[in-house]
Amino acid sequence: MPQIRPISDLRNNFTEISRIVHEGKEPVFLTKNGYGDMVVMSIEQYEALQTAKRIDSALLEAQQQAESDPTRLEFDEVSASLRNRLAEKVGQTNT
Repeated sequence: MPQIRPISDLRNNFTEISRIVHEGKEPVFLTKNGYGDMVVMSIEQYEALQTAKRIDSALLEAQQQAESDPTRLEFDEVSASLRNRLAEKVGQTNT
């Protein structure tokens, strides 16, 4: 259940709000004059949100690229190419 609190609780009950966002692993929604104003969340929650956003963006880009390019590669081809590129990179760092 989302926590909805008045913005004054941020000042008056900061420790409690901090505990809620860290232990409950849920954001706290703050209101001002009865309307939504801010969301407080832990850094872990924020980073997870950003990671999900980057993954969604990468998947959308891949989907758009797949729709615009009819070329399809076999898994073995891609895997071999990646192994070769990795071996080249490792070889460059060892010299």
